[in-house]
Parts: sequence; C-alpha cells; structure tokens
Amino acid sequence: MRRYRHFFRVYRMKKITFVKMVASGNDFVVVDHRFSQKPALGSSLKSLARKICDRRQGVGSDGLLVIESIRGADARMRIINSDGSEAEMCGNGARCAALFLARHTPKHSKKKLFKIQTQAGIIQAEVSRDKIKVGLTAPKEIKEDLSVRIAGRMMRVNFINTGVPHVVVFGEGLDKIDVKSIGRQLRYHKRFMPRGTNADFVEVKSGDSIAIRTYERGVEDETLACGTGSVAGALIFALKSGCKGHVRVQ
Repeated sequence: MRRYRHFFRVYRMKKITFVKMVASGNDFVVVDHRFSQKPALGSSLKSLARKICDRRQGVGSDGLLVIESIRGADARMRIINSDGSEAEMCGNGARCAALFLARHTPKHSKKKLFKIQTQAGIIQAEVSRDKIKVGLTAPKEIKEDLSVRIAGRMMRVNFINTGVPHVVVFGEGLDKIDVKSIGRQLRYHKRFMPRGTNADFVEVKSGDSIAIRTYERGVEDETLACGTGSVAGALIFALKSGCKGHVRVQ
C-alpha cells in the first residue's frame, strides 16, 4: 500500500465566538474583540473574513465586523469585506454594531446613544429597542454630472463620499439593469482609482421617493441593501430635485 502521509497537513483549529446580524438585508458576522486576552487578530483578519463570509463553505455574509476597545469612543468598528479588503465605513454595519453594544455590554444595558470609531471618523448611533439610527459623517467630494465611458458608450454619473465612495447613476427600468456587470465596470473605472467605488443605480418613483440597487466594492456583487449607498442616492437626488424634506429609499 502506497503511503500518502506526506500529502497531508494537520491544522490547529481556532474557536471563534461570533454573532450573525442582519440590517435591511445586509448581513454580517460580528466578532467581539474588546475583552480578549489573546493577541489582536491583525493580519489574520483578511483570511478569516474570506473564509467566514463564504456563502458555501463558511457562515456566509457581506462582511466581518470586529468590535474593539478604543479611547474616546464606546468601541471601534472594523469592517472587513468578504473579499478580505477593509472598508472605511458601513452604514448598516454601524447599526448592527450599535445594537450589539447595547445588548452585549452589561454597563450599557440602558444606554441609548453610542459613539463608534470608524476609519471614516466617529459616528453616533441611537438605539431604541430594535430601531437603530446612525448619523453618518458629513458627505464630501460631491461631483455632479461626470462623464465616463462604460462598455463603449458615455454614461453620466454623480460622485459622493458618504464615508465610502459612491457613484450614483439615475435611470429608468431599474429591474432590468445588469447591476453586477455595469457596477463592476464603474467600481474599477480609472476615474475612481486607486480606491475604486461603490455603484448605485437609482430610479425616481415620486417627488420624495427613489428605488435603488447597489454594487458594493469589497463584496464585488450586488447586495440586498447598502446604508451609505442609500444616503448617497438620497443626497444626490435631493441636490438635483430640490427636495428639502425626507427622502424615502426602497
């Protein structure tokens, strides 16, 4: 009998306690690293995110959220996308982080307001039972009516940074748009490199209502929702339409 022992390796298994959370369709694996006595996850985060976010061989999620202790805020939130890249900010992820802090920190059991440190800056979140509001960082880098060439034709787009970069494209027939293909081309377009961008496709439904579909950078696919993308679409819509009240986003 031939021996194949040398083809195999023995891997040490590591137990990781996590919580799976969903906000408006965005789903996350949340790991609490505030009180761990073990070394910081550090460089292993990229590999861990890829494995645990895999929808076939892992838990499955849009991203990994790591909650850490930090001075000057209730916690720091690190967002590791499913491809292993680290994002500056995530709106729905921040909502999950705030609810997590409220439910998993004894001294915060009655607290409603939280300060969360992100790479985009400190954001504030309000928790009222299962309803969570997040105040994003101020929008910046707003550029309207840019022309970019996609698939051999010129496309008019808008750009805004709501914590992470977003390209907003208005059009009709939202349900027929190939979000993955066109979104990926916008995401990697030279105009928005080296960071790349998320891509939001928006259809105006009424005077105060829009529908949106988003291709997310780092997930590299369309997601069911995007908090910073919804805000990006709403703000660009308000700028162009003159809407000064609430904007409803589907």
